[in-house]
Amino acid sequence: MGGQQYDGIGEAFEGFKSLPLMRYGEVPSFLGMVGDVRGRSVLDLACGTGFYSREFKRRGAAEVLGVDISGEMIAAARAIEQRDPLGLAYEVGDVAELRPLDRRFDIALGVQCLNYAESVAAMERMCRTVHRSLVPGGEFFVLAQNPDYRFDCPSLETYGFRCEPTGEESETGPRVRVTAFLDPQPISIVASAPRREVFEQSLRTAGFDGLEWVPLQVSEAGVRAYGEAFWADLLAHPPLEMLRCRAS
Repeated sequence: MGGQQYDGIGEAFEGFKSLPLMRYGEVPSFLGMVGDVRGRSVLDLACGTGFYSREFKRRGAAEVLGVDISGEMIAAARAIEQRDPLGLAYEVGDVAELRPLDRRFDIALGVQCLNYAESVAAMERMCRTVHRSLVPGGEFFVLAQNPDYRFDCPSLETYGFRCEPTGEESETGPRVRVTAFLDPQPISIVASAPRREVFEQSLRTAGFDGLEWVPLQVSEAGVRAYGEAFWADLLAHPPLEMLRCRAS
């Protein structure tokens, strides 16, 4: 489901990170949760055009490998790397069926990754793939739709997005259509919004422990740019949530 949708987007996907929710909410929250990566190796799963791969390499990661199911996304990431070389490696791969890698990583990232599992079994396969790709004690950082979100943030479009249920259910949770209001035209993507227990059980089954849900925050730069009142609705009805855990 994910690969075909993203093949038609390519480098336009970079525009997502300029929208208020991403620029002042997701990005600083996720970077803050992962923290210091200096000298560490990072596996960026569902890397898209490599935004977080580049961010963590610039922050001192010793090695970063980005993997995405979409050939067009990887082509866009490689084109950016060619224009601005940072020493990043990218490859096309399905996280649920990823080839055994020739090394293990200190950190794995899963930004809007596990929500593309079509079933609980597929999510468990994804989580096992991540676990076997990490060193013992390696950390896995996840960002996904808040499992408790009830499509009740009335001003979500103010932050650059629309999020609506499709009326269909997958085994992991309801299907959701997310539209990003990009210029010159909006881009819509359909994925599942897995239930909290599906995330937790899949990760524990794969061998992760120390699971911790981490709320989205708004950066000081976002408050300076828009004021506190602008963000009140988003923080009262957050559509995104993060999760961290450790490979035991």
